[in-house]
Amino acid sequence: MSTHLYWRSLVVLLLGLCLTAVAAVATAAAPERVLIDKGWTFRLVPGNAQLAAHPEAAAWHAAKVPGTVHTDLFANKQIPDPYVGAPEAGLQWIGLADWEYVARFDAPAAAQEAARSDLVFDGLDTFAEVWLNGDKLLDADNAFRTWRIPVQGKLRAKGNALRIVLRSPIARLLPQVQAMPLKLAGNYPSPYGDEPKDAMTGNFARKPGYHYGWDWGPRYVTAGIWKPVALESWNAARIDNLQLRQDRVDETTADIMAIASLDAVRDGGFDLRLWQTAPDGKRTLAAQRRTELHAGANRIELPLHIDRPQRWFPNGYGAQPLYRYELEVADGKAVIAKSSARTGLRSIELRREPDDKGKTFYFAVNGIPVFAKGANSIPFDMFQPRVSKAQLRRVLQSARDANMNFLRSWGGGYYESDDFFDLADELGLLVWQDFMFGGGMPPAYDNAFRANVVAEARDNVRRLRNHPSLALWCGNNEEEIAWKYWGPGKEMAAADPAFAAKVWNGYQQLFGADLRKVVAEEGGGIAYWASSPSDDLAEVANTPASGDMHYWEVWGNPAHPPSKYLEITPRFMSEYGLQAWPVQRTIDAFAKRGEQGIATPVIEAHQKFLAGKGNERLMKYVNVEFGEPKDFAHFVYLSQAAQAEGIELAALHHRASRPYTMGSLYWQLNDVWPGASWSSVDWFGRWKALQFHARRFYAPVAVAALRSPEGRTTVSLLNDRTHSVKGELRLRLMTLDGKLLRDEGKALEMAPLSAASLAEYADKDLLGSADPASTVAVFDLQAEGEPPSRHVVYFKAAKDLRWPASGLHAELRPDGAGYRLELKATNLARAVWIDFGDTDAEVSDNALTLLPGESISLRVSSKAGLAALRKSLRIRSIAG
Repeated sequence: MSTHLYWRSLVVLLLGLCLTAVAAVATAAAPERVLIDKGWTFRLVPGNAQLAAHPEAAAWHAAKVPGTVHTDLFANKQIPDPYVGAPEAGLQWIGLADWEYVARFDAPAAAQEAARSDLVFDGLDTFAEVWLNGDKLLDADNAFRTWRIPVQGKLRAKGNALRIVLRSPIARLLPQVQAMPLKLAGNYPSPYGDEPKDAMTGNFARKPGYHYGWDWGPRYVTAGIWKPVALESWNAARIDNLQLRQDRVDETTADIMAIASLDAVRDGGFDLRLWQTAPDGKRTLAAQRRTELHAGANRIELPLHIDRPQRWFPNGYGAQPLYRYELEVADGKAVIAKSSARTGLRSIELRREPDDKGKTFYFAVNGIPVFAKGANSIPFDMFQPRVSKAQLRRVLQSARDANMNFLRSWGGGYYESDDFFDLADELGLLVWQDFMFGGGMPPAYDNAFRANVVAEARDNVRRLRNHPSLALWCGNNEEEIAWKYWGPGKEMAAADPAFAAKVWNGYQQLFGADLRKVVAEEGGGIAYWASSPSDDLAEVANTPASGDMHYWEVWGNPAHPPSKYLEITPRFMSEYGLQAWPVQRTIDAFAKRGEQGIATPVIEAHQKFLAGKGNERLMKYVNVEFGEPKDFAHFVYLSQAAQAEGIELAALHHRASRPYTMGSLYWQLNDVWPGASWSSVDWFGRWKALQFHARRFYAPVAVAALRSPEGRTTVSLLNDRTHSVKGELRLRLMTLDGKLLRDEGKALEMAPLSAASLAEYADKDLLGSADPASTVAVFDLQAEGEPPSRHVVYFKAAKDLRWPASGLHAELRPDGAGYRLELKATNLARAVWIDFGDTDAEVSDNALTLLPGESISLRVSSKAGLAALRKSLRIRSIAG
């Protein structure tokens, strides 16, 4: 080879090596996230006191991460299904035990060579010791926080041993609680002896409160690695968070400040590019800048301006267009970090305006006063890691289908998932998100406890703040009124005034100042509210004059009849409710037919109100309207009818009280397990009668004809549309067997965003000389472009009406890909319920009232054949 060729070849070789090295550096610089979700095993910690009674738990078994101890034990057939039968008492030992989880993982070369590598734990429930290769990394004490631990220099190429020990929250906290001269009031004492009833530990643990039992769910004090574990590595910079703060959004302009939180390994210059993908899919470069980062935390702002933005609206007010933004960080050679976020462009505010009664409480979205129609959501399962996006979608789609626009995510569970909020964004459901305080009094006088909560709050406010559905952050559920009005505050003040003042001062510091500050600093302009119900720490809470209300004198104490709802006119009703059992098929999933009865052990195990005796309260509400049920199945059916009609009365009263009242959120939308509760959608996603009623009483345009116990009926027209609506209201007086006694109609026009009282009738004005025991008044509203709305007024309780046989006739036939059910009533049929037993079938409408001679055509969706559907079809009504 010639000298010339030799040097030429050497240069090419060196150049190639350099390029390879540059490529390697560029590749290594890209952040890498490796999930550690395979090969986990678990066991009860050796030496634990629970081993004597449960030696089978000493062996290693396969575990699922994310997961929980209960679901892992069940998957390994170590315990029975926690939801079937009545196993709860026999499973309380799990919450008293310490558990050990172990996995081995290989570290990628990039992670070993990276300048920075972190182990990231998105959720550890709750008191968790974390060990890597024998070295202790972390003592975690909060299920709601993200824990990020540097591990560079501690990783092996092969077989890294990750060990997590989860300590019993009861055993961990009980000594300090028992040592307190005065105990803080808790929520629901355990009936099983796993902790003393006078020393409840749940208030002191930053873990989901409902694990300790509630009046709609069991007591399963679980533990687990309940969110993902990952190894993250990088060489130059990592994007910790991308906030899309909406500084101004109106019809013509959107001014957005994209705020990037960056963690840089060393000082250096970088290029930032922010890409926008509009709702129509068009991708453009929205902003870019060259910036100098310093080692450590950096905050970089990128202003965006959008002309004629496509604005996001709640369900019923417009569409839900969503914009996606992608941030790229480049070092001049390659993109070294990426992060994306999605949002909807809207303005939102909580309006508190003084008037002659007090202060308003309502939400305005894009300047439109929104009447909040919806419900409270609770956890979707006792064991959150097994909640699927499909399950969430089914329930939240049910909310939208029922014309809801608002959900309150209750504070005794967990901060809702990204999947939940993504779906709420897409479906147009505003979300009131409580911080995770569900009841009782926390030890907020303790500085370390408050600091832990503040860190938790920052994690979750930052995680959720870009969602356009997020409407409010609320400090807690019912803790203020519990202290002020339910006895604990007065009892403690009498026993030890100094300690009582310390407890209350700590409460005010946490909920009046600390969390308010976090939301102000991190929330991007979303409002904060100290407690629910409250007037934001004013002296008087739970008042109709100002703030939000919870009303439980119907159902709770003193268990007034539903007509009492008409006497309470709040600014915003954020809780009220009536209980019912789910459909028969759901009950059959946890109780054999021979185990079913109003007071049988398995049924009482799935009735958590009054420690299993809630059916006595429920029977009171069934009896007052419908009389004594014939059997358990009839009781289940009548419980749903009583729930649906009672909540309908309250919701329509709230809507008819607009604009004084601007929200009606009944308790509750969903279930945590299959059982009796206040829900309208059960744990399987099946609708109760209430959910079908909600679709009608939350319709954007509706008629409300509300009769008081004194015999006066007020007729109101409700229009949530932003435009006026024309229509006709028809009044008919008829007997139960169809004789028409009165028929009159009136053309009308409803103003936008309004409720208008149209007429008020005494019974004698409607009835004349007709018999109240066999006559009804029917109000039908037919508005242009809207589904028909109907309200039937009864002049006596259902049990006191002289019902003729309904004469229901049903015909089921094929119709395209599904079926068509033609249903006709000879006489008035109230609370008509269509059921297909064990056969999977969905009906387009249910819980109906059919007038004499009226027919209705319903769609039926099922994979079953026509013969099977016909055989399983059952139809009930109040008259049989």
